[in-house]
Amino acid sequence: MSVPRFERFFRVAAGLDVDKNDLKRYSDFVDAKLYDLLLIAEAVAKANARDVILPWDLPITKGLQENIHRFRDLDHEIELKPILDQLATHPPLDRAPDDATEARLPEIVGGLSLALAKAFRIIYPDLKNPQTKHWETVWPLFNLLL
Repeated sequence: MSVPRFERFFRVAAGLDVDKNDLKRYSDFVDAKLYDLLLIAEAVAKANARDVILPWDLPITKGLQENIHRFRDLDHEIELKPILDQLATHPPLDRAPDDATEARLPEIVGGLSLALAKAFRIIYPDLKNPQTKHWETVWPLFNLLL
């Protein structure tokens, strides 16, 4: 991932100064949360006797959907979507996402990323540069909700 775009995204999204050390934590977060969403979508597809995951199988909450829309607006300025295409990968599943679902994954990652940046700002209003302890607080919050 382009470190300058990653840094710019967090600066624009939440006024945070992240660095390349945060990139690994961010990538791990995105991988884990995308996998969690796909795991539930897979269970929905299986319950509906389908061999593929369709877009509506993904458990997209109202808040995440709003962040996906905000990400689209923000992405026009930052042009992060091509990089998120690379991050929106997932391990093999019993049910594969169809093409429409695969096409949505980068924007879902963008929505998750925006929600993550905002979560730092909500929990730590004066935070400028997230450290390990901040990541260790924010990540479990997402585990509770997603």
